[in-house]
This record gives sequence, structure tokens and C-alpha cells, in this order.
Amino acid sequence: MPDIPFLLVAVVAIALVFDFTNGAHDSANAIATIVSTKVLSPLAAVCMAGALNLLGAFLGTAVAHTIGSGIVRPEVVAGSQGVVLAALLGAIFWNLLTWYWGLPSSSSHALVGGLVGAAIAYGGFDAPSYGSIASKVLLPLVLSPLAGFLSGYALMVILSWLVRRSTPRRVNFLFKKLQILSSAFMATSHGLNDAQKTMGIITLALFLFGEIPEMVVPFWVKLSCAMAMGLGTASGGWKIVKTMGHKIFKLEPIHGFAAETAAAAVICGASALGAPISTTHTISTTVIGVGASKRLSAVRWGVAGRLVVAWVMTIPASAVVAAVCYEALSLTGIAR
Repeated sequence: MPDIPFLLVAVVAIALVFDFTNGAHDSANAIATIVSTKVLSPLAAVCMAGALNLLGAFLGTAVAHTIGSGIVRPEVVAGSQGVVLAALLGAIFWNLLTWYWGLPSSSSHALVGGLVGAAIAYGGFDAPSYGSIASKVLLPLVLSPLAGFLSGYALMVILSWLVRRSTPRRVNFLFKKLQILSSAFMATSHGLNDAQKTMGIITLALFLFGEIPEMVVPFWVKLSCAMAMGLGTASGGWKIVKTMGHKIFKLEPIHGFAAETAAAAVICGASALGAPISTTHTISTTVIGVGASKRLSAVRWGVAGRLVVAWVMTIPASAVVAAVCYEALSLTGIAR
């Protein structure tokens, strides 16, 4: 039987817990619009989203490589086996706090912030890979919500023109069917981007513990992360579903179809480039873009403003918590 360090087992277990909370926290990304427009029941929606999150997790590893080797410099943090644990604790804390508040913040950026904070606590300000963070995290942080807003706005304008001569009843009937496909597309894209983030963090841990010679994601890691995220998604995140589906903009089936299709397209494009974007940011801004295409007053901008505050706070807040966790682990002798 291989001699596997207990701390590594703990890190992998906590990473999978994070993946589960990520799925539960971000289930709204895939099901909020389809539930709020009453196209599917909540149970049917979460079952479909959970299965397709599982499928999406197997469709690529570019994002996993970014998280594993593009956020912190592995050669700098190679001497510490507590960095990953502290990063996960910081990310989980922020996930749970914003879940309790019902705010759709970014699990992705919570993980990035946790990694940066824990790495700085261990190796100083030379530990983060600033160039990669700028190009793969901060630039997409700005561009993906903008792309989400513009694509949601543009797609809704196009759809409105295409159905301008149809009756509302016919439009609702058509897009209730089409929204099942757009929700499936959104759930698959969510698994493609978000599940890979935990794959990357576990692969980094295995590398730091000397269990793998290079940063290549093992199959069992892919399977474990896919299953954890699928189960988390199936558990549902009903507070955030309520915020996403009702409080930003009152959605009808055509709006849900436009928002999900636009968001999924942006997420798939980012995944192909290895950018760990926030699926939450993207679907939120596509919903806002769809609402703004009708009229600016249709969007509840006060709620949207609260979401922006949560987005801005995520990386620094989770970084601070992770740094504190690392120092606490160091004092107890767990981290070194």
C-alpha cells in the first residue's frame, strides 16, 4: 500500500468539498433562468444540470493547467505543503459567506485569491505569477462580464427582431422548448470551466507533495472533481437562484434562452483559452444585458450594484483569509 501523507489526503478531501460547494453555489448559473421561467421544475433542472456539469468536466484541461501552474510559481512554493490547504480554506470561507448572503460571487476568483494569499504568506510577494494572473485572471475578470453584457444585449435584440411578428403565446411556446437546450449548453460549459479549477488545485498539491513528476492532471482527479461538482450542482443553491432568476430582471423564456446561450458561448471561448473566468459574472451580466435590451429601467440596478461589490471584494477577501489560515497552520505545525 503506498505511503500517502495524511495532509495530502486532507487537502484532496477539502478540495473536493470546495468543488461540491462550488457546484452548489454556482448551480444558479445553469438553472436559475429555466426555473424562474417555469420551463422545468427545480428537481428536473438540478438533475439535468448535475449530469451535464459532470460531462463538461471531461471536455478539457486548459483551465486546470492555468490554476495548477499559472497563479503561483510552483518552484517558489515547492517547499510548502500547507499553501494549497490554506488557499482552499480561504476560498471555502468566502463561498459559504456569500452563499449565506445569497450573493452570486465568483468561486473561481475565491480560489485564485486563496492561492495568491497563501503563497504570499509562505514565499513573499515573489510567489505569485503576476504575468499569468494579469493575462489569465484580471483581464478576463474585466472582459468576460463585458462580453456577457454585450452578447446578451445583442442576442436579445436579434431575437426580438426575428419574433417581432409572432404572438407572445407562440414566442413563449417556442422558447420554452429552446430554453431546455440553452440551459443544457450552460450547464455543460459550467462544468468545462469550473470543475477544471479544482482539478488544477489537486494536481498542484500532488506535485508539491512529490506524488507526480509534472503538472499533468491524472484521470482519477478528473473523475473525482467531476463527480463532486455534479453532486453539488444537484443539491441546488436556492437563495442564489432567487437572486439570479427574479431580483435582477423579470425573465421570460426568450430572455432565459438569450442569457444562457450568450453566457455559455463566452464561457466555452474562455475555457478554450485556459482562462478561469467567473461563470457567475458571465451569466449575471448576460441577464443584465438581456434586460437592458428591453429598457434600462427593466433592470434592478441596485441589486446589480450589490453583485459588483461582491465581485470586487472576492479576490482580496479570500486572499486575506487564506493568508491568515496559512499563518494559523504554521503556528500549529501543520503547514511548513
